[in-house]
Amino acid sequence: MLYPTINELTKGEYNRYELALATAKCARMLTDEYVRQREAAEKTATGNKETDRNIMNMINKEYRDEKAVKNAISRIHRGEYKIVRTEETEPSVSEELETVVEEETQAEEN
Repeated sequence: MLYPTINELTKGEYNRYELALATAKCARMLTDEYVRQREAAEKTATGNKETDRNIMNMINKEYRDEKAVKNAISRIHRGEYKIVRTEETEPSVSEELETVVEEETQAEEN
C-alpha cells in the first residue's frame, strides 16, 4: 500500500484529479528549484574532477536524492503546500442584465 493514501492527502475535500494536478504543479516547482541549484553549483565549479563531487554536495539533499513527485506528495501531506481551488465565477446579475439589454437593443435595430 502506498503511503500516504489518497484519502489522507485529499482529506475528503478534493478529488483525485485535483490532487494529481496539484502534485504535478508542486513537482514542477521542485524540479525548477533543483535545476536552479544545479546551474548555480556548476557556475561555481572550476572543471576539476575533484570539484564535480562537490557540485552534488552544493545541491539540497532533498532535491538531489528524492524524486520530485515523491517530494511533492510528502510536502502536500505535511501541509507545506496547500491545494487551492480556483472556482469559475458565475456571471453576476449586472452582467446578465447587460447581456439582456444588448440582445434587446440588437433585436430593436433589426
